Amino acid sequence: MDTALQLRIAYEQGKTGSDSEIDQALSQSALVEKLSRDWESNRFFAIFRLICFSEIPFAERLPYVKKLLDYVTEEVATEQGFSYTGKVDFIVPCYNAMLLEAYTRLGKADSPEVHAALAWIKEYQVFERNKTTRWPYQGICKHGGCLRSVPCYIGIGKTTRALIAYAEHTSQSDPAVQAMIHQGAEYMLKHHFYQRLSNQKPISPHITDIMFPQAYMLSVTDLVYIANKCDLWGDPRSNALQELLDQKAVGEQQWKLDYIYGHKGYKAFETRRKPSEWIHHCFTTN
Repeated sequence: MDTALQLRIAYEQGKTGSDSEIDQALSQSALVEKLSRDWESNRFFAIFRLICFSEIPFAERLPYVKKLLDYVTEEVATEQGFSYTGKVDFIVPCYNAMLLEAYTRLGKADSPEVHAALAWIKEYQVFERNKTTRWPYQGICKHGGCLRSVPCYIGIGKTTRALIAYAEHTSQSDPAVQAMIHQGAEYMLKHHFYQRLSNQKPISPHITDIMFPQAYMLSVTDLVYIANKCDLWGDPRSNALQELLDQKAVGEQQWKLDYIYGHKGYKAFETRRKPSEWIHHCFTTN
């Protein structure tokens, strides 16, 4: 098991040890070495690489991650939220949410960048059909209309996931955040997590795939994260997701990656050849 995953498990159990032990785990990780091997001054590269590193506790200590954070703050963060173009006009729910989560996991939940991203969600994100957003810019329509009468399901899923992570990593409870998490989870339960209301077919490409870490598409990994953190498995509307997990299992609580996203900056933590240790941990830990 890679030392980065050992550190993740210890962190979630509250047993990370001393600073020197944490630094040793990071320095000995083959995964950290792989993620730090290359660099490109490109927004998408920095976004996806930062998301990868955010899965590793204390990664913000690494000079490489500090460089990533500085770059994203300079090139992607705006006064109203995170934009993949660096322009306010092109803030979209999925990228804003993923970067809010990444910054939060990397110890920056109280940063101006996270506050701006969270304020955008509170002001403009919708969690129901036929709700009108007050967001005035048209760049969001480039992708088919993320916030039209039928809001983008990926945006709702990514936002719900990010808010869960934010609530978990901040000491003071925010009633508005908790209300939005409930709204998002309820909307997803109505869809049995991944099914269209009209014909029960998968809502979007890769939503029934297992991948790790996350990218802009919604996947089974995101759905399980939400179901675990919100304790939704007892709701009958989660049965379809549980059945999907059972079908994909390759052993007792073992699953392989189905899909590896191909984009600059993104690196899967493991191959598709054998059961994933990261997925086993994420799927079996609340």
